[in-house]
Amino acid sequence: MFIAVCSVAIFKRIHLPPILAYLFAGILAGPQLFALFAHPQEMHLLAETGIVFLLFSLGLEFSLPKLVAMRSLVFGVGVGQMLLTTAVFTSIPYLFGLPISASIIIGGALALSSTAIVIKQATEMGILNNRRTQLAVSILLFQDLAVVPFLIAIPLLAQSGEVSIAFALGEALLKGIFVIAFLMSVGKWVLPWVFREIAKTRTDELFVLTTILIALLAGGLTYYFGLSMALGAFLAGMMLGESQYKYQLEADIRPFRDILMGLFFVTVGMQLDINVLWSNFFTIVLGVVGLMIIKILMVRMAAAFVKTNPLDAWSAGIKLCQIGEFSFVIAALATTYGVLTTGQSSLIVSMGVLSMALTPWLMNNSLVFAKRIVANKSEDNAHNTLIVDNDLTNHVVICGFGRVGQSVARMLKMEGIAFIAIDMDPVRVHESRNAGEPVLFGDASQKDILSSANVEKAKLILVTFDQPDKAKQVISGTHQIDNTADVMVRTKRDYQLDGLYSAGANQVVPELQEGSLMLISQVLHYAGVPMSRILKRVRAERKGRYDHLHGFYPGETTEISYGTEDKLEFIHAVVLSEHAACMGSKIKDIDFARMRVNVRGLRRNGTEVKDPDHEAVLQPHDVLVIAGKPRRVERAERKLLEGS
Repeated sequence: MFIAVCSVAIFKRIHLPPILAYLFAGILAGPQLFALFAHPQEMHLLAETGIVFLLFSLGLEFSLPKLVAMRSLVFGVGVGQMLLTTAVFTSIPYLFGLPISASIIIGGALALSSTAIVIKQATEMGILNNRRTQLAVSILLFQDLAVVPFLIAIPLLAQSGEVSIAFALGEALLKGIFVIAFLMSVGKWVLPWVFREIAKTRTDELFVLTTILIALLAGGLTYYFGLSMALGAFLAGMMLGESQYKYQLEADIRPFRDILMGLFFVTVGMQLDINVLWSNFFTIVLGVVGLMIIKILMVRMAAAFVKTNPLDAWSAGIKLCQIGEFSFVIAALATTYGVLTTGQSSLIVSMGVLSMALTPWLMNNSLVFAKRIVANKSEDNAHNTLIVDNDLTNHVVICGFGRVGQSVARMLKMEGIAFIAIDMDPVRVHESRNAGEPVLFGDASQKDILSSANVEKAKLILVTFDQPDKAKQVISGTHQIDNTADVMVRTKRDYQLDGLYSAGANQVVPELQEGSLMLISQVLHYAGVPMSRILKRVRAERKGRYDHLHGFYPGETTEISYGTEDKLEFIHAVVLSEHAACMGSKIKDIDFARMRVNVRGLRRNGTEVKDPDHEAVLQPHDVLVIAGKPRRVERAERKLLEGS
C-alpha cells in the first residue's frame, strides 16, 4: 500500500494516470523485484472484486437514452471500429500460429481504448463536448458495451478449447439471455422498492451495504451459471442506472471501487514478467507504434462509412490509439482461465503501459496532427461561420440554446431586442442557424467564445443551462472580460442560490420558486388582492431570495430521494413539555444559529406569535416552529427537549 501511495503521488506530479502508478507499484512489489508477496495469485479473488465494482460503476453510467441519442455514431463508427480493429489484431497472432481462441481474445483486448484516461483528460482540457471528442466518446461507449461478450466468452473458451468455439459462444448467449432477463426483471420490480424502503431509514451504512450486496449477488449469480462475475455486476449497475438513486449509488461505491481497482492493477503489475519486457523491449516499442497507427486508420475507415468529418475522425483516432484498462481485465481473466499464457499477457500489459503513458501528450496534440493530415484548417471552424457584427451593442448573450434559451430568444425577437446564442450541440446549432438564428457553436465557459459574442458590449448575459459549476465558469469568464457585465443565471431549484451569487451573478432565477410565485400571484388575484399589492409581494420575495417559499411540513407520502435530504428544508413544530431542557430559557439565549435552524413562529395558548420576541421566555406547552435541513431540525429538537 505504501508503494502504491508513493507511486500515485509521483505519477500525478508528472501528469501520468494513476493506472500506470498502480501497475508500477505491482511490478516493484512483484516476485521478480522486491518479492513482497511470494504468491501474488492469493490476492486474485480480492482484485477480481475490484473488477466487479468497476463493471458495476460502468453499468451505472451506461445510459440507454444516451445510447439511443448517439446511435448513429455508436452503432456506425463504434461498431465499425470494433469489428475492423478486432479482425486485424486477431489475424496477426493467428497467422503466427496462435490458437484461434487466444487470437480472438488478443484481438479484442487490443481493439479497446482507455475510457478512464480519455474522458478524464478531455474533461481537464475542457474539450469533452466538442464534435471530435463526442465522436471518440461514442466509440468508447460501444467498446465498453463490447467488453461484456468477451467477459462471457473467456470462461467458455477455456472449457471448450478449440473444439467448438461456436458452440461455446452459443451456450454463452443462451445463458446470458436467461440471466439478463432475470436480473432485468428483478431490477424493474424489486430493487426500486428495496432502495425506496432503505432510503426512508436514512441510514448511510445500510444504503452502502445494500449496494455492495447487490453488486456481489448479481456477480455471484452469473458466476453460478458459468459466466463472468463482472457481467452480473454490469447488469446490476445498468438496472439501477436509470433510477433516482444512480448518483448516490455511484458516490457510495466509488471508494470501494477505486481501492479494489487499484489492487487489481497492482496484481496485474505483479504478473508482468520483467524478463519478457526486457528481452522483447524493441518488439514492444515497435508493436506500440504499429498498434497506434492501425487503430488510428481503423477509426478513420469506420468514420468514412458514415461520412464523418475527416478532421474529427483523425482527431478521434489519435485520442483512442492506446490500449484500455479493460484490455488488462480481459488479459488477466484470460490468463487465469488459461486462454492466454503469462508471457502473452505480459506483452499486452507492457504495450498498454507504454501506450497509456503517451496518451496525455497525444490528446493535447491530436487536433494539430489531424490538421496536418487533413491539410485543411478551415474545417475546424465549420460551426462558427456566423459573422458577428463588432458594432453590435446592448444585445443579450444567451448561453445555452435549449428549450429555455429558445423561448427567451422568441420573446426578445418579438420585442426587437438583438441577441446572440451560444450552444454546444452541433445538430441544434446547424438546425437553428439554417433557420436564420444567430447561434455560435462553442463552450460558453471559454473566454474566446464569450469574446466572439461581444459580451463586453452586451446588456445582459443569460445562462439558461442548469449546471451550476459551469455557470460559475461563465460568470468568471464574463467578468474577466468585463467586470461590470450583468449576468443572470437560471436554475431549476434554489439549492445553488448563495453559491451563484457569491460567484458574481447579478440575478439567479430558480424555476421552482418562480413557478410558485406565479401560482401565488394568480391565487391572490382571484382572492381579490389588488394587483399593486401582489406585485409588491412578488418583488419582496425576489429581493429576500424567496425566503417565505423555503421549507415545508413533511408527511408520510413525502418523496425524498437519497442524497437530497440535505438540500431540502423542513418546517417542524416542537412541542415543549414541562421537563424540556430549554424550559425557562429566553429565545435569544438558545444558540439557534449554531444549530443552523431558524425560528419561524411560536404558538402559546392556541395563539400564534408570528415574530416572537427574542426576550420571550419559553413556557410549558409552548409550540416552537423551527425550519432547516432535516437532520439539523432533528438535532435541534433533541437539543431543545433533552439538552444533548
